[in-house]
Formats: sequence, C-alpha cells, structure tokens
Amino acid sequence: MSDLAANVVGTAAALCSIISFAPQMIKIWKERDASSVSLKTYSLTVTCFVLWTAYGVLTTAWPIIGANACALVMASGVLAMKWRFR
Repeated sequence: MSDLAANVVGTAAALCSIISFAPQMIKIWKERDASSVSLKTYSLTVTCFVLWTAYGVLTTAWPIIGANACALVMASGVLAMKWRFR
C-alpha cells in the first residue's frame, strides 16, 4: 500500500473516531440528561484513549498521538457530562 493511501485511510479513521462522539455530546448537552450513557463503557473508552495516546508518545507516532488525544477530549467530554447531569 502506498504511503498516500495509508495516510488517507488513517486520517479517515481518526476523523471517524473523533467525530463519532459529537452526536452523543450534543444530545446530552441539549437534553441535560445522560442517563442513557453507560458510565462503565465511557470510563473504559477514556482509558483506552489515554493508553493509545501514551503509546503514541512512547513510540513518537504523532498521528496516533494527535488522533487519540482528540478522541480522548471528546470521550472525556461525554464522561464529564455523565457525571454532571446525573
């Protein structure tokens, strides 16, 4: 696979990971209700993104760092709203 194709696929995957949290965040914010969000699931998701970001730092893989750090922010936002709107 060429570098260009790999970068396009990687970028698309990163954008999907990041953007996938937006609908949930918007819904929770508008309704001020996070009862449908699983605390265990989002806690695990945030932990996964922390670990992936740490892996990226340890291997100096900037695309992994960037993508997972952004997804970490989004998932953390959902988790924070879960705690706030109990």
